[in-house]
Amino acid sequence: MATIHISAEPGDFADVVLMPGDPLRARYIAERYLEQPREVTAVRNMLGFTGHYQGKRISVMGHGMGIPSISIYATELIRHYGVRVLIRVGSCGGLRPEVELKDVIVALAAGTDSRVNRLRFLDNDFPAVADFNLARRAMEIAERRGQPVRAGSVFSADLFYMPDVERLHATLVRMGMLAIEMEVAGLYGVAAEQGARALALLAVADNLPLGRELSSAERETSFDAMIGLALELAAEEAAAVAPQP
Repeated sequence: MATIHISAEPGDFADVVLMPGDPLRARYIAERYLEQPREVTAVRNMLGFTGHYQGKRISVMGHGMGIPSISIYATELIRHYGVRVLIRVGSCGGLRPEVELKDVIVALAAGTDSRVNRLRFLDNDFPAVADFNLARRAMEIAERRGQPVRAGSVFSADLFYMPDVERLHATLVRMGMLAIEMEVAGLYGVAAEQGARALALLAVADNLPLGRELSSAERETSFDAMIGLALELAAEEAAAVAPQP
């Protein structure tokens, strides 16, 4: 049954869903990589598609910007459509000079200045971590592909235009964070709350200390290394969660 945010019918989504922030990136992934992709939702132009990759049924659905937005779509996908694995494929800003444009980060954990996970966790600090097996498989696939990736913690900010940003970035670097973005901590909180599994793969769109950035068009279409890794992981997971004959 459709929800107020997703117009798909029961069964329209696969067990495994890739989630880019930009709905146009969802369309790009579906049209470029999936076999026989079918649009299953377009409410508020937040596009979702289902098709096949390497013979496995995979969906891709945009999630918008920020923790509130991804929390809506992730929750409804799990609760109403039975999605079991969510893989965010998004962009981030690198916090260190060596974190270069288009680098791929496997987000093992996420800190945040948002209170959403405290609201879920009786005002206690929630450890927003990736599913271990998803992260491990992503690293194994990257090694098999000969694809360099970085693995570590990221920071999910509630504000894009933040006050005292230099102080924040310095603190994040001191605490070992690789990058800053706006959704991962919320996704990991929703997955834990709803009994699903989640991982974020992030492509570096900005190198913040060096002032380098990709254009909007490049952000939409140039993250193919990250997308390829995510799709291989999704295909493996789809095979693993499929009902056995």
